[in-house]
Amino acid sequence: MKKISVLGSTGSIGTQTLDVVAMHPEAFQIDGLAAGGNTALLLEQARRFHPRRVSVSTRELAEEIRSELPSGIELFYGDEGLVEIAAGGDAETVVTAVVGSVGLQSTLAAIEAGRHIGLANKETLVTAGHLVTELAERKGVKLLPVDSEHSAIFQCLNGENREDIAGITLTASGGSFRDYTRDQLKNVTVEDALRHPNWSMGAKITIDSATMANKGLEVIEAHYLFGLPYEQVDVLLHPESIIHSYVEFRDSSIIAQLGTPDMRVPIQYALTYPDRWHSPAARLSLAEIGSLTFREMDYVRYPALRLAIDSGKAGGTATTAFNAANEVAVARFLRHEIPFLRIEELIDEVLQRHENVSMPDLQHIQHCDASVRELAARL
Repeated sequence: MKKISVLGSTGSIGTQTLDVVAMHPEAFQIDGLAAGGNTALLLEQARRFHPRRVSVSTRELAEEIRSELPSGIELFYGDEGLVEIAAGGDAETVVTAVVGSVGLQSTLAAIEAGRHIGLANKETLVTAGHLVTELAERKGVKLLPVDSEHSAIFQCLNGENREDIAGITLTASGGSFRDYTRDQLKNVTVEDALRHPNWSMGAKITIDSATMANKGLEVIEAHYLFGLPYEQVDVLLHPESIIHSYVEFRDSSIIAQLGTPDMRVPIQYALTYPDRWHSPAARLSLAEIGSLTFREMDYVRYPALRLAIDSGKAGGTATTAFNAANEVAVARFLRHEIPFLRIEELIDEVLQRHENVSMPDLQHIQHCDASVRELAARL
C-alpha cells in the first residue's frame, strides 16, 4: 500500500487527488494532509481518510479544530506545518497541490527527505527550477508531473530517446476570454474571468488561464522538467482541450496524448506510474466530437505569456519576479482592486524595474520574491 501526503488538500487538485485515492482504497493510504483556511473541508477529509497528521495555515485555526479532529491525528500549522507534512511521516509520494510559491520550501524539504513528488505546484519550478531539479537528481527523487500538459509530454516521451526530440508543444484552451478582442477585455469582471469553458480549477489558476500567464508558467516548468531549451517549447491554442500536448521528433513523427478534460487522469498516472489503472474519467469519442480546432498563438493578444517566456530566457531571478508579480496582481484583481488588463501591465512594470541575479541561491530567491511582492502591491 502506497502512503501519500497531499499539500493543498482542500483545493481543486487536492480534492481530486483524494477522489483518486478513494477509488483505490486497497492501494493508497493518506499519511498527511495540509490545508490553508478551509478547516470544515479538512475535518471532513480527516474523518474520511484518517491521516496520521494534518496541518492548517495558522495557530488560531489549529486551536479551533483541535478538539474536532479524530483521536490520534497530529496537528501542525503554518509554514513549519507544511514542511512537516511534506518531509515528516512515512509518505512515499507527496502531491504538491498548494497554489503559488508558498510550495517551494515544503517541496524542497520533501525531496531532501527522499519523497517522490507529484508536482502540481508549477510555481516551485518557475521560482527555483535549478535548485529543485538538482536536488531531485542528487536524491534520486522522481518529479512526476500532474499538470495535464506536462503529464501528456511525460507520457509521449516514455521509451523515447531524448536526443530525437525536435520540439514539444503545449496546448492552451485560451481560457475564459479566448474569443474576446483586447478592446472587449477592458470591462470584464472577476465573475466573467472565473467561468473557464473546459476545466474545473481554483480561482488563481483560472485567472492565469484567462491572461495566459498560466501557459507561460507551464513553458518555464517544461524547460526544467524535460531539460529543453525554450526554443524547443511551443504553445498552440486548442479550444477543445482534447490534445493535451504533443512531441515532435526529428524524423517528423508526432506523438500526442489525448483525452477528455479530467484532471483525475494525470493525477492518477502520477500516483501509479509506470502502471495504468482503471479511471472513472469519461471515455473519449472522436466521432462524437467531430472536429478539433487549432490557432497559432498570438503573443500580442497575450502579453503575459510573452513576458513569462522572456523571463525564462533571461534566467536567474527573472522567473521568480514574474511569478511573484503575477500572484500579487491576480490577488488584487480577485479583490476588485485593479481591472483585468492591469494584471499584465503590473507584471511588465515590475519586470522593467527588476535587477536580475543569475544562478541565485535560495536566499536570493526568497529576497527577490519578497521585494517584488512589496513592489507589486503598491504600484
